[in-house]
Amino acid sequence: MALHGTDAEPSGSILYVPEPEQDSALSRFRLKPPSSGGAVEIPCYDCDIASDPTPESPTGMSLAQDFTYADVRTDRIKVHGPAGFAGMRVAGRLAAECLDMLTPHVVPGVATAELDRLAREFILDNGALPACLYYRGYSHTLCISPNHVVCHGIPGERTLREGDVANIDVTVIVDGWHGDHSRMYALGEVAPRARRLIEVTYEALERGVAAVRPGARLGDVGYAIQSYVEAQRCSVVRDFCGHGVGRVFHDAPNVLHFGRQGAGERLEAGMFFTIEPMVNLGRHPVKLLADGWTAVTRDKSLSAQCEHSIGVTEDGCEIFTVSPGGLFKPQ
Repeated sequence: MALHGTDAEPSGSILYVPEPEQDSALSRFRLKPPSSGGAVEIPCYDCDIASDPTPESPTGMSLAQDFTYADVRTDRIKVHGPAGFAGMRVAGRLAAECLDMLTPHVVPGVATAELDRLAREFILDNGALPACLYYRGYSHTLCISPNHVVCHGIPGERTLREGDVANIDVTVIVDGWHGDHSRMYALGEVAPRARRLIEVTYEALERGVAAVRPGARLGDVGYAIQSYVEAQRCSVVRDFCGHGVGRVFHDAPNVLHFGRQGAGERLEAGMFFTIEPMVNLGRHPVKLLADGWTAVTRDKSLSAQCEHSIGVTEDGCEIFTVSPGGLFKPQ
């Protein structure tokens, strides 16, 4: 899930996260399916969650009221050690497995609410938590954004149709670690311009990831994405950005998908963040719909997005959200 520009705070100093001496304090809160009926408790792992501790839920779930341990976003960029990488590998893999699972179900005629249900059940069945559920009042597991929807499309009764292209975005929490991942799906025969937009978006992500290494700057990542996209006569969305990730859903730093070489924070091994360019076939401005979530292109041109959660390593970066089934790119 992308971070909106109005929510972004400037990144500041570096925080080196100590390695735990024992199992994570959050591990005891890992979700276990109930042995019998009753509500499943979903603890709050992010202080930005809805203020009501027990909101009404169509799924029969409730938020734990006695949850007291939570990491929060600060303006400090966290640097993690081996334990953090291990946690993010598990969370990232499950997010990718979730979207792999959905692939055969993303067909013309499917309701977006049905895809949301399938993802929620998959995540819970695997002992994890859907990070978006009740995040700032959001009441779904997925964001599903077809055609000219840029991001944060809300699942519902709408059905996907032949020729649609859609981004599906999921974030899971496993033992307190957030795996954030999105990819594009093409339904049936899609227009050549839509196929080309998807190809440009995926190549932009690859170029952004390739720019990540210790000593590089975040501006190098944004420049790699923007310079390629604009050379293809497409545009990069400015209103949303990638973000730090780990034990906090949306953490420092803010990862812009445009920028200048040599600008921005210097990258160090152990930093975790998402790269998730949103690319429009037309101009870059977007508008937010009345629901407060759905962002669409102002000129109603097609939009595409893809996203990985990554960790900076000593010689480059590690992608935590690689598809186990090789299904990241639409066929």
